[in-house]
Amino acid sequence: MICSVDFADVGVMSGAVIFIKEDLKISEVQVEFLIGILSIISLFGSLGGGRTSDIIGRKWTMALAAVVFQMGGLTMTLAPSYAVLMVGRFLAGIGIGFGVMISPIYIAEISPNLNRGSLTAFPEIFINVGIMLGYVSNYAFSGLSAHISWRVMLAVGILPSVLIGFALFIIPESPRWLVMQNRIEEARSVLLKTNEDEKEVEERLAEIQQAAGCANSDKYDDKPVWRELLFPPPPLRRMLITGLGIQCFQQISGIDATVYYSPEIFQAAGIEDNSKLLAATVAVGISKTIFILVAIILIDKLGRKPLLMISTIGMTVCLFCMGATLALLGKGSFAIALSILFVCGNVAFFSVGLGPVCWVLTSEIFPLRVRAQASALGAVANRVCSGLVAMSFLSVSEAISVAGTFFAFSAISALAIAFVVTLVPETKGKSLEQIEMMFQNEYEIQGKETELGDVEQLVQNQTDLTN
Repeated sequence: MICSVDFADVGVMSGAVIFIKEDLKISEVQVEFLIGILSIISLFGSLGGGRTSDIIGRKWTMALAAVVFQMGGLTMTLAPSYAVLMVGRFLAGIGIGFGVMISPIYIAEISPNLNRGSLTAFPEIFINVGIMLGYVSNYAFSGLSAHISWRVMLAVGILPSVLIGFALFIIPESPRWLVMQNRIEEARSVLLKTNEDEKEVEERLAEIQQAAGCANSDKYDDKPVWRELLFPPPPLRRMLITGLGIQCFQQISGIDATVYYSPEIFQAAGIEDNSKLLAATVAVGISKTIFILVAIILIDKLGRKPLLMISTIGMTVCLFCMGATLALLGKGSFAIALSILFVCGNVAFFSVGLGPVCWVLTSEIFPLRVRAQASALGAVANRVCSGLVAMSFLSVSEAISVAGTFFAFSAISALAIAFVVTLVPETKGKSLEQIEMMFQNEYEIQGKETELGDVEQLVQNQTDLTN
C-alpha cells in the first residue's frame, strides 16, 4: 500500500525536475542531490520504523508514515526556494522510510499462507499506478509555466498517501504483533476475518503463539534485538545475507536510475522536445503496471525463485541491449524506438520478479522476534543503494557515457542471477513459522554433514596410518 507513495514520487519527479531546474535555476549536481536525498533520508525512517512498529504496532506505523509524507509533499508543493524544497524532501523521505519497511511486513503477517505472495506483492499495483499517474500528470501539466507545472505535479504525488490514510480506518492490526503483546483474543478475531476455517485459524494461532513464546523465552530476555542482528547466530546470518542481498541487487541493477532519469535517457537517444520526452515516459509506466499483474498471478503458483530468475535474466539482456543501442547507433529514430523498447523491457522484467519478490522475501524469512527490525535493515540497504544510484547516475553517465552506465548495470544484474541461484530459497506455500524452521533445519543439516565429513576424514586418516 504505502510503498506506492515512494514510487508515485519517482514518477512525478522524473518529469517535474525538468521544470524545477528551469524555475529555480539549479545545477546538475543539485538535481542529483534533490532526487537522491530522498532515498538517503528514508533510511533513517526505515531504521526508526522497525522499533516503532514493535512499540505502537504495524497499522499505526503506516499511519505515521502517511502523515509525515503528506507534510513533506505539501512543503515541496509550496516551496519558494531550493532550500525549502529540500526540507520537504527530508520529511517525505522519513515518511517513505517508515512505509517501505512496514507495509510488506504487515501484509505478510496478516495473509493466509497460500495467498501470501500475491497479497504481499499486490501493493506493487499501486506502486506502478503511482508511477504511471506521475508520468501522465507530468505530460498533462507540461504545458503550464515552469513556475506552476512542477508544483501541480508534486501535489498530484500526495494523492496516494491520502487514500492510504482513509484505508487505515478499515484495516485491522497484525495478528502476530497482537500475540507479541499478549492480546490473543484480538489476534484470533483478526485471523477469523481472513480465514473462515476455525480449525485452521486455531492451528495458525498456536503456531504464532509458539513462535512468540520462543521469541520471549529466557534466553532472549537480556539480549536486545539490535545486538542479535549485529552478532547473529548462523541461521539468522543466512537470513540476513539473503534479505539484505536481494534488497541491494534490486537497486544497484539500476531501476531507480532508469525510472527517475528516463527523460535524460531518451534525450540521449535523440528525443529533444519536452512533451515528447514525457510522452515516452508514459510507456514506461504502462509497461510496469501491466507486468506487475503477471507477477501477482504467478508468484504463488510458479514460486518466488523462478520469477526472480526470469526477472534478472531478462533485465540483464535488456540493460545490455540498451547500452549497445546507445553506443552503436547514436541518435536517430531507430535508436529512439529501440531505447523505448529496451527501457520498457527492463522495467517489465523488473516488475515480473525483482520488484515485488524482493519485498515478499524480506517480509517472510525473518523470525517474529526480529522481523520488524531485520526487515528495517533490508529497507535501509535498499534505500542506501537507491540513493547512491540516483545521486550518481548523471555524474557517472558524464564520465563513462550513458551507454557505459547501462553496460555496468547489465554486469551487476548478471551477478544478481548468480545470487538468486545460490542463496535465495523457495518459500512458496509455507507459513512464516515454517520458513523460519527451514533456515534452522538447513543449518543443522549442514552441521551434521560437516560432523559426518569430519568423522569420515578421521576414519580415513586412521586407515592411512594403519596401512
